[in-house]
Amino acid sequence: MTIGSSYDYPSQIARNIARTKRTAKNKWRARFPNPPDLCFDYRTLVEQESGIARATNPNHKICIIGAGVTGLTATRELYRCGFNHVTLIEQSKRIGGRHLTIPGSPNSPEGHTPFEMGAMRMPFFNRADEPPKEGRSLMAYYANEFELAISDFANPGSQWVTSTGIYLREGSVGGATLPHMLIWKNEDGQTPPPGDELQKVYAKWKAFADRMSRHISEVYASEKWETIWAAIVEKYENVSFRDLVRMPVITAWDESSPGDFGGMGMTADESAIFYAIGIGDGSWGAFYDVCSLYPMRTAIFGFSSQLQLVQGRVDSTGNPVASPHLHSEAVFDSKGLGFDRPRYIGLAALDECLLFINTDATGKSFYEHSLERIDGFLTDSSVTKLKKLDNKKIRVYYNWKTSDPEHTQEQFDDFDSVIMTLPSWLLETRITLENFNQEMLPFETINAYKTAHWETSCKVFAPLKKSFLLKNTTIPQAIVTDSFIHDVYTYRYNENYSYDCILLSYTWEDDATKLALFTDKELVKKCVKELDRILMNAANIQEKISPYIGIEQAVVHRWMTDKNALGCAKLYRPGTYYDAVSLMKYNRDYAAISGLYLCGESFSVDAGWTEPCFRGAVDAVIHICNKTEATFNGGFSMADYPEYKLRT
Repeated sequence: MTIGSSYDYPSQIARNIARTKRTAKNKWRARFPNPPDLCFDYRTLVEQESGIARATNPNHKICIIGAGVTGLTATRELYRCGFNHVTLIEQSKRIGGRHLTIPGSPNSPEGHTPFEMGAMRMPFFNRADEPPKEGRSLMAYYANEFELAISDFANPGSQWVTSTGIYLREGSVGGATLPHMLIWKNEDGQTPPPGDELQKVYAKWKAFADRMSRHISEVYASEKWETIWAAIVEKYENVSFRDLVRMPVITAWDESSPGDFGGMGMTADESAIFYAIGIGDGSWGAFYDVCSLYPMRTAIFGFSSQLQLVQGRVDSTGNPVASPHLHSEAVFDSKGLGFDRPRYIGLAALDECLLFINTDATGKSFYEHSLERIDGFLTDSSVTKLKKLDNKKIRVYYNWKTSDPEHTQEQFDDFDSVIMTLPSWLLETRITLENFNQEMLPFETINAYKTAHWETSCKVFAPLKKSFLLKNTTIPQAIVTDSFIHDVYTYRYNENYSYDCILLSYTWEDDATKLALFTDKELVKKCVKELDRILMNAANIQEKISPYIGIEQAVVHRWMTDKNALGCAKLYRPGTYYDAVSLMKYNRDYAAISGLYLCGESFSVDAGWTEPCFRGAVDAVIHICNKTEATFNGGFSMADYPEYKLRT
C-alpha cells in the first residue's frame, strides 16, 4: 500500500471539522476518524479513574481463553472493575499472541532492535493537529497510560523515509531505456510519486478517497451516520476490491443515492500497477479479492493514517524504564510454570504492561493478583472443550503442561462466563463445544466463524548495519517491487542500538503461500539474493545491499503454520460482510444466555489491527458488567451503547 501513504486525508480532513463541545448526549459518540460500524468512544469509558464499572458480584467466575492483546485487555479491565475470580488461560509459554516481538541484535545485552514478526505499525486515530496519544482510540489510551515511546513509522512513500524505490515490471515502468528504479522523495509529505504512470494511478485513487472522506467526515457521529453507513455497505458489500478499482467514477455524490461514491475508474494497466503498490503502506495485491469494504475502511477511517512504531516502555536512549519484573531472571504463572519474562521492548511491551503494570483501582497488577490464586493465570494450557452445564455454568476442559506430552494432565473448572479470544480456525479445529443449543449458539454464528477467511503472512527480518542509514545514499530506504519479496522496509529504533533492522520481505496470502516450501535459511538467502539482483539490475542503483545485512541472524515467521494462530488476519470475501458483523453482534444477542462471549480479531471486520482487539475486549466486559448488574461509571448505560446493524 504505497501510493497514498503521503496523503493523510482522514486526519487532515478531521482537523478542519468544526469542534463542538461534548455534551451528556454525545459524550459517548466517537469522532472522525474512527471505525465506522459502532460509533462509540470506548476511550471515554475506559479512561475513567475507576474504569468501566464497579462489580456488584465480584465473585462471578470468568474464564478468558487466550493471552493475546484481546485476552489481556479483557482481563485487566474486568480486574479494574472489581471482578476477583478471573482465570486467564494461555496455550503457549508467552503472552501477546500475534504481537510477537523478537529481540534482535544478539550482541546487545538488552536484546535491542526488536523484530516485529506480527503487528508492527499502529493507528492512533488522532487528527493531524494533535499528538498520536491524544487520538480517540484505545490504542492511544493504553500507550499513554503505560508511557510507551512511539515514533512515526517508516512507511514506503512517506516523509518518514529518505526515499522509496519502486521497481515494477523489471524496471520498465517509468519509460527509461534501461531497467530503472523510480525514486520517490517525499520530504514534505505531499509530493506525488514519480512518473506519469504512477501519478495517473495516484490521482485516481486520491479522487475517490477525497470524495468519500470529505463527505463521511461531515456526517460521522451525526444522527444521519448509521443510515449513511448502511447505504455504503449496501452499495459495496458484494463488490471485490479488484472490481472497485475498475468501477466507473462518479462526478459528484448524489443525496438520492447516499452510499454510492463510485469507483476509481482505472484501466487494466493502471490496475496492475495499483495491485503492486496499493494505497498506503505496502502491496495490496493479496487483498484484491477481499470485500471492497475492508480496504475502504482501512484507508478512509484512519487505520492507515499517521501510523506509529511502538518502541516500548523505554527512555530516550531506548533502554527500558523501571518496570515490574524487568530484571527478574524468570516469571511464573499461578501453578509455578515459567513463561517468557517481560522485556518492555517493542510492541510486546503493550501486552506486558497489560499484565504486569498496577491498576489504579486495586493498586496491584492482574499478575500479582493471579499469584494469590492457584487458578489466576495458567500458561502451557490448551483448552480442549467447553461444556454447557444444566446449572447454566460452563465447564472448561484444558490440558495442563500441553508442551510436555509425557506429563500432560487433563483438568477442568466451572465458570459463570467464558470469553473466547482465539483465532476462529483454532476454535473450530481444537475446541469442542458441547450442549450449546440454538438459543445459545445459532448455526449461523458457528458457520460464520468456521467459514471465515484467514490470510497467511510471512515476514523475514534481519539486523542491518548502522552504516546503511547513516552513509548510503544510493539504495532507497524503502523498496516496493512486484517480485516475490514485494516490500522492503529499513528503519531505526534508536541510534544507541547496535543495529538497525531490515524487513527483507513482507508478504500476504498467495504471495506468502508461495514461499512455504523453503526452509527459513533458504528463504533468507533467496530474499537477499533477489534484492541484490533487483538493485544491480536497476541502472541507476547498481549496488548490493547484502553487505549491510546480518544474514545469519535473520528471523522468519509464517503465521499460517504457527500452531497458536493458524493465520495472520481474518478477512472476508464479497458478500460475507454481514457474517462478520453477526459475530460482533453475538455478545449483545446471545451471550447473557449462553455465558459465552466472543471477542478479538476473529469476531471483527478490521483484520490485522490492534484497535478491534481492544474494542472487542471492552465490548465483552461491558456485556458481562450488564449481565451481573455492575454499576457503570460516568453515567453510562446500555441505552448509550449503539448496536451493530445487520441487513434489514
